[in-house]
Amino acid sequence: MSSTQQYREQSKEKLVIFDTTLRDGEQSPGASMTKDEKIRIAKALEKMRVDVIEAGFAISSQGDFEAVQAIANTITESRICSLSRAVRGDIERAAEALKGANAGRIHTFIATSPIHMKHKLQMEPDQVLEQAVGAVKIARGLIDDVEFSLEDASRTEFDFMCRITEAVINAGAGTINLPDTVGYADPAEYGSMIRRLLNTVPNADKAIFSVHCHNDLGLAVANSLNAVQAGARQVECTINGLGERAGNASLEELVMAIRTRRDVFPVTTDIDTVHIVPTSRLVSSITGFPVQPNKAIVGANAFAHESGIHQDGILKFRETYEIMKAEDVGWSTNRLTLGKLSGRAAFAARLEELGISFDSKEEFGEAFTRFKELADKKREIFDEDLQALVSDVQLGTQGDALTLIDLEVLSKTGQSPLAKIGIRYKDKDHSAEASGDGAVDAIFNAIEKLVNSETKLQLYSVNAVTQGTDSQGGVTVRLEKAGRIINGQGADTDILLASAKAYLNALTLMRNPGRLHPQLGGV
Repeated sequence: MSSTQQYREQSKEKLVIFDTTLRDGEQSPGASMTKDEKIRIAKALEKMRVDVIEAGFAISSQGDFEAVQAIANTITESRICSLSRAVRGDIERAAEALKGANAGRIHTFIATSPIHMKHKLQMEPDQVLEQAVGAVKIARGLIDDVEFSLEDASRTEFDFMCRITEAVINAGAGTINLPDTVGYADPAEYGSMIRRLLNTVPNADKAIFSVHCHNDLGLAVANSLNAVQAGARQVECTINGLGERAGNASLEELVMAIRTRRDVFPVTTDIDTVHIVPTSRLVSSITGFPVQPNKAIVGANAFAHESGIHQDGILKFRETYEIMKAEDVGWSTNRLTLGKLSGRAAFAARLEELGISFDSKEEFGEAFTRFKELADKKREIFDEDLQALVSDVQLGTQGDALTLIDLEVLSKTGQSPLAKIGIRYKDKDHSAEASGDGAVDAIFNAIEKLVNSETKLQLYSVNAVTQGTDSQGGVTVRLEKAGRIINGQGADTDILLASAKAYLNALTLMRNPGRLHPQLGGV
């Protein structure tokens, strides 16, 4: 048995789940997150038993550095990773952010395809090889766990891929990532590349091989699974498939495919799948990216059956039309039975279960007050309601937040709606009124009279936060200014109030440079 075969045999049972929602997922236009929001998601990932959490790109901004640092100091069960380009400054900044981690990893990368080396890096292959090896050596001098990525690996010449892989393993890289950076690969082609590389590189048994697939052709999950069958033992993925352009391989789809088809995939994961749906909804709430109803595993229709034939089959024997149990991925675990008679202790206990904490007693008090107000409007409160409420409170307590204090909308058939709005900014109240083509347009026009933001509205979206006619409406507003894109969210049982909150939220974030996640590149 060859060394590569021995490596496969020894590692075939365990698949490392590497979640990059907080890094690559954040590169979706408008999906940037605050430090507190990142910590909330990291806690959810830890509870799900994700092996590696890529917390961010420490060099990209002070805000991202502080988020990586905070997550490294908070999370104890998952390994915390920071991305860095293959340059000393990036690597040292990543190491500094990871100092407090119980287990840390530096993930460094450089492009290796001919098109990237020529047009982006303007470097020769030997220069790229030298920089890659140097970067890994620097990183290994600062931390024990180093991952190296060959950006655009699926378009990299195979002989050069072998050379650089062998060299960085010798330099100390323990994980080799082979990204399909632009979603170009075909599943059979990609799996064959992984298998061939494992059989060709002489020291392949000294590293774990990883894949990071983008979904430009809708093949990210298929490519990742084919790579697993070929010997890859780490997959890089995101909650809800979040990511730049068409997104990344979806964690929930990968994990449940492996769990459901144990006859096909010779691996297992440590993921506690009952936390999949709650985590999906948390990420959706924070980023403002709704989950489509027909999304596999986490979509609202994923376990719904309307056809009479299907319903009959399900009633007789569930397995006729369901290959998974809804409760196994968390569909039955997200209901909260709190109401208007619930006290602070019960409220605090549920927030703790959801991984939510506050920086001050004042923030908690504000959240509890809003919970009581919501409970007066809604008969049942769900976890999604709490997630929306907490996001609203945390953003509203920022010193420079634009806060809604009053809204009146007059709308009558045959007349243009009129909106009168009151806004608080830095302890001063301001008011304005404006008409519009509709009620929402009038509200936004009234806000602009006060703010004059010079932004462009790119998206206005309304989704029910939960079920029922008394559900909160979750509104997402996407604004663009000078190439910068920001999503704002608002939630309320009144859609017009939610719309005003979302617009003010987006404007607040647009005024806060720390919210921006610079696109320095990635895998």
